[in-house]
Amino acid sequence: MERKQREKGIRKVDNLTELTEKHFSLTNQEAAELYGLQDENLRFLENHLGAKIVARGGDIHLTGTEQEVEFAGAVLQQLIDLIKKGNAISIPGINYCIQAVLEGQGEQLSEMLNQVIQVTARGKQIKPKTVGQYHYVQAIRKNDITFGIGPAGTGKTYLAVVMAVSALKKKEVNRIVLTRPAVEAGEKLGFLPGDMQEKVNPYLRPLYDGLYDILGIETAQRYMDRSVIEVAPLAYMRGRTLDDSFIILDEAQNTTPEQMKMFLTRLGFGSKAVVTGDVTQVDLPRNSNSGLVVVQNILKGLEGISFQYLTQADVIRHPVVQRIVLAYEKYQEAEENNSNNS
Repeated sequence: MERKQREKGIRKVDNLTELTEKHFSLTNQEAAELYGLQDENLRFLENHLGAKIVARGGDIHLTGTEQEVEFAGAVLQQLIDLIKKGNAISIPGINYCIQAVLEGQGEQLSEMLNQVIQVTARGKQIKPKTVGQYHYVQAIRKNDITFGIGPAGTGKTYLAVVMAVSALKKKEVNRIVLTRPAVEAGEKLGFLPGDMQEKVNPYLRPLYDGLYDILGIETAQRYMDRSVIEVAPLAYMRGRTLDDSFIILDEAQNTTPEQMKMFLTRLGFGSKAVVTGDVTQVDLPRNSNSGLVVVQNILKGLEGISFQYLTQADVIRHPVVQRIVLAYEKYQEAEENNSNNS
């Protein structure tokens, strides 16, 4: 009887403060997943949820005001649902779950984050980890050209590569073309040993890393040897028309408007393109316009083209990366305000 009351939530008066309780029962395995290594997840939850949390084995008791317990209970329920569906729980994931519940998207979270996009060579399931990533993946599926714009750590490039591999395996395309702008082959690269491909390979390394993780090194290399997958600097795209291809332009903030136009007009029949970049990290010479910035004004609203904006809430690296991204955003906003006021 007492346990039944706790599960429903009871109210009691303590020093004129009305408190509510809520109870969750988990299996030992579910509890271990939720609490994390050395209870690090549990400590994070205690520090970021208003309700008091008491955990003993698989039993979790929440105590606090009705609003605090309702909010904490909603967050815990979403995390438990994710665990029951086989998702690993981490501090960045918990942080995102808290934000999703705050924004009223908690109930959609479990459904969105349990759609398997691809399985890696090692059997790891790849799923969207944030609502922003989910909408990004959906946009790639539905559109001919998708722009993924956002800060470091939001999975822009990795998810684009995952979607390309998925399309190749489903025979929706015959090949994958991955490209990035690189510094000019001349003074800056001339001192490096090797042929042109070996000189530009360091600039393309993140694309190789994504392929190796998803396909495995041997399979990825076999596809590249057969030209089913091509990794090349952007300059190699000039004059080509790419049919039945999945084409990814990474680090697009470092293209000029002319280079961006050149890339977009390479798209042939049966092809799909994804353009990724971070407009806050432009490495072009001073006073040069970024093709990724300009293209938003030119193509926004055109049928078959989608612009997806990921934010610091979608950062899935170490939690400190989220704080770094947010700090830079605040700094840049302050700089712009100062410039406008002066």
